[in-house]
Amino acid sequence: MDSRIAQVLSLLIEDYIETAEPVGSSALVQAHDLEVSSATIRNWFADLEDDGYLISPHTSAGRIPSESAFHWYVENRLGDAESRKKDRDLLKTAASDAADSVTEAKAYAKICSGIAGTAAVVGSQRADSYYTGLTELFKQPEFHDWSRVVSMTSILDRLDERLNRLRKTTFASPTIRLGNDCPFGNACGSVIVTLPKNVVFVLLGPMRMDYKKARNVMTAVIETVA
Repeated sequence: MDSRIAQVLSLLIEDYIETAEPVGSSALVQAHDLEVSSATIRNWFADLEDDGYLISPHTSAGRIPSESAFHWYVENRLGDAESRKKDRDLLKTAASDAADSVTEAKAYAKICSGIAGTAAVVGSQRADSYYTGLTELFKQPEFHDWSRVVSMTSILDRLDERLNRLRKTTFASPTIRLGNDCPFGNACGSVIVTLPKNVVFVLLGPMRMDYKKARNVMTAVIETVA
């Protein structure tokens, strides 16, 4: 992909992550002081749409990223994972009184859910699951559609089964699964790590979730338990 078009696609994805609104060519040029015309951006949008990276909603002249675009963004634009000392300190404090690895993971879940603005899910032994932050998840625009809420709640009803499947794999570093690859539904994105005692820990959001922020805070978790 041409570097200029890649930059435009990356900016569009990041704007969409922040606003959940379709992104127009003029708005993109103005927001980022791009040294190209809106007409050029529209032409690039058309090419990206033909290549399957952008979608044009019927109700707007703007574009939104496709699942393929999010995969491209995760693979090419996130850079190296970086944790913040502030987050590590919060995690250490939250888990300071934890009696075991499961209690520790639940403490991490509450902190990470708040930082990343996502739901957090913890699975330890068979039929032993925990989740927090569903309010953060369901207040996202994607879940204003009631059918998606119903679909997600049905997934949560079978949460133990899904987490047990995840526990068969070791996620030594934060691993992103989104869209059709996400174990919690194709409207979602997730970041997964395996903690000590084979505890699986997941941050769960819409496919539009801020993967960089979620991956970085999960990196802080890995460094805290190390």
